[in-house]
Amino acid sequence: MAHKSDLIAEDIAGYLKAQENKSLLRFITCGSVDDGKSTLIGRLLYESKLIFEDQLAALEADSKKVGTQGEQIDFALLVDGLAAEREQGITIDVAYRFFSTDVRKFIVADTPGHEQYTRNMATGASTAQLAIVMIDARKGLLTQTRRHSFILSLLGIKHVVLCINKMDLVDYSEETFEEIEDAYRKFAKPLGIADITAIPVSALVGDNVTEPSQHMQWYHGSTLMSHLETIKVEDEVREKPFRMPVQWVNRPNLDFRGFSGFVSSGTIKPGDRVRALPSARTSTVARLVTYDGDLDRAVAGQSVTITLADEIDISRGDVICAAEAPAEVADQFEAKIIWMSDEEMLPGRPYLMKMGTRQASVQIAQPKYKVNVNTMEELAAKTLELNEIGVCNIALDRDVAFEPYENDQAMGGFILIDRMTNNTVGMGMINFALRRASNIHWQVIEVNKAARAELKQQRGCVLWFTGLSGSGKSTIANIVEKRLYSMGRHTYMLDGDNVRHGLNKDLGFTDADRVENIRRVSEVSRLMVDAGLVTLVSFISPFRAERRLVRDLLEPREFIEVFIDTPLNVAEIRDPKGLYKRARLGEIKNFTGIDSPYEAPEAAEIPIDTTSLTAEQAADTIVAYLTANGYLSNG
Repeated sequence: MAHKSDLIAEDIAGYLKAQENKSLLRFITCGSVDDGKSTLIGRLLYESKLIFEDQLAALEADSKKVGTQGEQIDFALLVDGLAAEREQGITIDVAYRFFSTDVRKFIVADTPGHEQYTRNMATGASTAQLAIVMIDARKGLLTQTRRHSFILSLLGIKHVVLCINKMDLVDYSEETFEEIEDAYRKFAKPLGIADITAIPVSALVGDNVTEPSQHMQWYHGSTLMSHLETIKVEDEVREKPFRMPVQWVNRPNLDFRGFSGFVSSGTIKPGDRVRALPSARTSTVARLVTYDGDLDRAVAGQSVTITLADEIDISRGDVICAAEAPAEVADQFEAKIIWMSDEEMLPGRPYLMKMGTRQASVQIAQPKYKVNVNTMEELAAKTLELNEIGVCNIALDRDVAFEPYENDQAMGGFILIDRMTNNTVGMGMINFALRRASNIHWQVIEVNKAARAELKQQRGCVLWFTGLSGSGKSTIANIVEKRLYSMGRHTYMLDGDNVRHGLNKDLGFTDADRVENIRRVSEVSRLMVDAGLVTLVSFISPFRAERRLVRDLLEPREFIEVFIDTPLNVAEIRDPKGLYKRARLGEIKNFTGIDSPYEAPEAAEIPIDTTSLTAEQAADTIVAYLTANGYLSNG
């Protein structure tokens, strides 16, 4: 809510103008569970008289019913609004509150303390300029305090207020305060947090929140509210080169074509030279258009529509930059990643990456290391699990304009999205582009795929046989290859068992290894298709995401999914290798269909029902499909 002012009744226009000219500070509260974050925000609002009378009455009533402070007001209830939060007395979701004083406007994010909800804290911190790190004076630094502080440093937050809370429960001890402050500063020093201000408070009682404490005469610093009102938060983005990710190509009629977006850094004015990335084409700004009319200048933090003097190709996701100081362009990076999903990260699996207005497909390599947030030690890791933080190389399917995150958060930060569920599973910060991204280029080869296919009088393709173990994939694929060979066709077969004797002999059967297994085979399959071969691939390949990866690697119609559809009970009866029996006995772990899932194709080009077709009939069906669709001629 807004700060109470006589201007509201006397001169509403003047009040709104005054609000418009105030600076805005975005900050978060973070720290371990039950350190008093929500109580502190509630106390700030209460002491600043920023609560309506009906809100106060409801707060008093709720405090008696579900509060944790006996007959006293439970200020945490002002921000803990979810039923589950009130029942448990904890914060679960990020709660945002807007308020203002005579000096400044504020947006505060109250973030959860539980490790389970670290991802929510990272979300709240991603747009903050300052962080209040809460520490319970009785407990000192805890693991979650360290984790949150590390995330703050990753996200580039330069200003930290160390609120050592519940001082009333340690008899307002100066010694306790100094011990905790010293321990935190030693921990935070290698993190590179530039500005730390320590304030002893009691959020429940109100000491040093808005008024100086009468119980801590030894403290001579400012109150928390005074510090928030007066701290200078550097606004460096306007001094940086111009950057505007294009959100929308604005074409209301034939006579107007503009590019709309949010200016993330720098300034721009008509007549300035700009460069569109990744195409690198240049032009000159003609107009800066807004709903209220044209501007003489646009600065970081404004949304504008730019029209250019030249007709150049710019689409959503491209970035318009200062021509003389453009952003970098690359498709491979080293990045810090905070994993936010209950399901572990699977290196090699394709995810979606959203960076600004640009979306791309991305593959994440095995982490170089993950970080122990207690010791800052770099540990070896094969994957990342919920709330873990690591450094990984990532590869995109296209070039993107970027800046290292430490230079420009808007141009260097991204989120990761699961392609199947559309859930956000991680967030990341680009460190730098990999040198190999600029040093390695496609070599032009004159004898190309079309020439090789013409020589063989066929079209190269991948017949991807997928199904449960024991479904008959390899048997049917083998018959198909013999039929094609007898017809004089050029083929090659990649069988799941065979490649594990060589190419994939180092891989096991965990989900992560299965993903890498398919990734390697998909790259080999692409080379086979480039050679003009009809390539038969027989793999369980249980995950749709990995089969989609193979399809996306190839050109349209080059990937043919053959679903060998055999019910689990039928596959178990066949069980030619005795694997199902061993899996049921617990002798084989991560066995597909037993303790590891199989995701059946949703729209396979060739579905084969092995309960109604023999292997020979299935092979006939597949060869007939190839013949009917022109794969066995070069037409």
